Amino acid sequence: MNLLYALKNSTTQFDFPYTHWIVDQPVTPDVLTEVVTTPMNKGPRAFDGTRAADDGGGGLDAKLRLYITDENVADFPALGKLIDELLAPETVLQFEKMLQRDLGGAYLRVEAIADVDGFWLKPHKDIKEKLMSMLVYVNIWGEAEELGTDIYDDNLNVVKTIPYRNNLGYLFAPGDNTWHGLEKKTIKTVRRSILINYVTFETCWKVPKIRRQKAAA
Repeated sequence: MNLLYALKNSTTQFDFPYTHWIVDQPVTPDVLTEVVTTPMNKGPRAFDGTRAADDGGGGLDAKLRLYITDENVADFPALGKLIDELLAPETVLQFEKMLQRDLGGAYLRVEAIADVDGFWLKPHKDIKEKLMSMLVYVNIWGEAEELGTDIYDDNLNVVKTIPYRNNLGYLFAPGDNTWHGLEKKTIKTVRRSILINYVTFETCWKVPKIRRQKAAA
């Protein structure tokens, strides 16, 4: 289990300006290949600092993202294996231990993303329905490391940029101070990534119930 191994053995925790983790090599090369080769719709963009472009999920920028669902997962066998691992009890328990959050009854959402030049994200904290956010970068074109996620303090000053390195993951538990985004920067080719969320709203991937051992009296 590549992800679980990485979470336990190649993960570093940071506590400023909020708790977050950087995970080295969280996914297999086959997953990266599928994300790189996944076709994304071309056409005019409407960059406004949001990923959906109209805050409703149907804007032009929504063409730059592809959700992996039970209807298309057969076309992405490596991502399907990653989804299986994300739903496995051992992985869920490891995330719960790190995040200090109960993921029982949650749902999983996985999407492939292809940001192009002109894309940016205004500072935001994620919707309250997200229990965990994890972004895995796919950088095989030598894009600048500064294209990683920007992290802000409560005054919305950039205090850190996660390096945009191939197969590097960044994760956190969304909360009141988890400001992050992407300043306006130059993307030479494409900024590909995988976005992984455990959420409270229904998706086609439900986290199975986990039988937890009771603490000894």
